[in-house]
Amino acid sequence: MQTPFPRRHALALLATCAAALPAAPAWAVDALAQSRSFVSMFGNKLVNIVNSDLPLEKKKQDILPLLNQYVDVDAIARFCLGRYWRIATPEQQTRYLKLFHDVLVNAITDKIGDYRGVTFVVGTSAPSGDDTAVSTVINRPGQPGADTQWIISTASGSPKVVDVVGEGASLRLTQRQDYGSFIARNGGNVDALLRALDKQIANHH
Repeated sequence: MQTPFPRRHALALLATCAAALPAAPAWAVDALAQSRSFVSMFGNKLVNIVNSDLPLEKKKQDILPLLNQYVDVDAIARFCLGRYWRIATPEQQTRYLKLFHDVLVNAITDKIGDYRGVTFVVGTSAPSGDDTAVSTVINRPGQPGADTQWIISTASGSPKVVDVVGEGASLRLTQRQDYGSFIARNGGNVDALLRALDKQIANHH
């Protein structure tokens, strides 16, 4: 199984910015505006921590509550398991959600130290199925701008990040393909994936 959460996705989850509204039907304006405000708020909080002079461990501690509050980790986890979510037992589902959360948090917080002087170029917001896509360009000193699209859902009752698209690749689609292939190679056994994730977390430093 490939290393979960490619670098572009882990890095992208650490920064975002406000997005300008494009022309849209009246019924869509509220959803677009809500997503824009959400991304701006969430991004500002992240950037303030990432660009601060706080020790790395303190940055990790401060970012964790933001991820828990503003990223719909469970929804992303269920999507990534794909059809295997439906055949997993309740015990396997519960264990998987916990492992997925730990793996995602590790992947994101491990990259915090890579960021300094983050700034953004405002992009656009547009409907994306039932969700809203907010486009941004993330800039760091000495690095090319990274086009990043944030998929925001309100299915939980409040805006939350449910996907990040970096360099044209979706975090959740990439991960679902990886997990699906891994489980298929192991005879459709969900426990094989759970053991692999457990091992990865145990080996995390």
